[in-house]
Amino acid sequence: MIKLENLLGKCKEYAFDLDFNRAKQWKEESDYRVLVGYMPIYFPREILHAVGAMGVGIFGGGDRKQIIKGDAYYQSYICHIPRSIIELALDKHMEHLDGFIFPSICDVIRNLSGIFKQLNVGKFVKYMDFPQNFLPEVGGKFYQDEMKHVLKYIKELNGVELTTENLNHSINLYNKNRRLIEHIYNVRQEFPWRLSIENVYHVIRAGTVIPVEEHNEILEELCAIIDEDIGTPMDKIKVVVSGAFCEQPSIGLIKAIEESGCYVVDDDYMLGSRMILADIDSDSDNPLESISNAYINHSQYSSSIYDVHNPKEYRLAKIAKERGADGVIFASASFCDPSLLDAPIFQNAFDKLGLRYIAFQYSENINQYKVIKEQVGTFSDSIKLWED
Repeated sequence: MIKLENLLGKCKEYAFDLDFNRAKQWKEESDYRVLVGYMPIYFPREILHAVGAMGVGIFGGGDRKQIIKGDAYYQSYICHIPRSIIELALDKHMEHLDGFIFPSICDVIRNLSGIFKQLNVGKFVKYMDFPQNFLPEVGGKFYQDEMKHVLKYIKELNGVELTTENLNHSINLYNKNRRLIEHIYNVRQEFPWRLSIENVYHVIRAGTVIPVEEHNEILEELCAIIDEDIGTPMDKIKVVVSGAFCEQPSIGLIKAIEESGCYVVDDDYMLGSRMILADIDSDSDNPLESISNAYINHSQYSSSIYDVHNPKEYRLAKIAKERGADGVIFASASFCDPSLLDAPIFQNAFDKLGLRYIAFQYSENINQYKVIKEQVGTFSDSIKLWED
């Protein structure tokens, strides 16, 4: 088990390095390399990889960074993560990142991109709109145009022109990455004791700040280990966690859920690494269109996506059923409008479907878990009693 401990220790170190030293090291290995910070939920990292750039996930400082300067930019009724990211920027944690992509999550993040422009952080700042129209000829075309805008910024920095061959190669690497991550979740669906959700989180988050080739090697080693019969099963229920798609919960909170009698068999932590649910065509004459089609036709549900023809509450219910979950936990960041607006829609649907659930709110710097542990523990105990 020494090998497993070493792998997990390395991932934990990468995941919470607020100075992104592995990414910085990668950049320094070649003159034309570019680092681009991106926020959750999702960004097509393939297009960066294909032109000599690397995406670096920025998720705030969590409970590892005290906010002092960031509070001056947002009101107290705004979620925690934008203030945390501003704090990281003002304290020079991200000074070696060349540019920043802010996906269309909510109005707060739109404003955050504007603040970055005012502060002159990075060589470019792009607010990237993701389509809410899921027709390929409308939303798909728009999405391709947005990707071309990003590529234009990268070319201005390193002069690298996108080629079909390079993008297909990059797509293939990230297809492999998503398949390996999904394999971990599939193993945990049946044998969740083989790897804790805390360690799963470390492993996936590490992949947002290191080269994809390196992350794939880590995932392959890890999959080989958990395919073996390791660990000891415990008397816990299985749950799906939803609502933590943007501002990430602290590790203490992630641990508290499993310590309170629950195996988390699916979640929307680090959703961007699992956003695309099927392989993207990596043998295409138009790979940008392939990426666009994958987003239009095979993307995961999210509180920032509104597809009236594919209601997200039933997509979440389907995940819970397929994973064999006993219930759902709605864990929403405080003041997260998209997630909190979804919660009553989900709850109303689940009441009709007879799917059990609880809900609570958190912030990324929370370090008091007693009330949440009691709530989750009661939920777990009540389900065990019903089943008995």
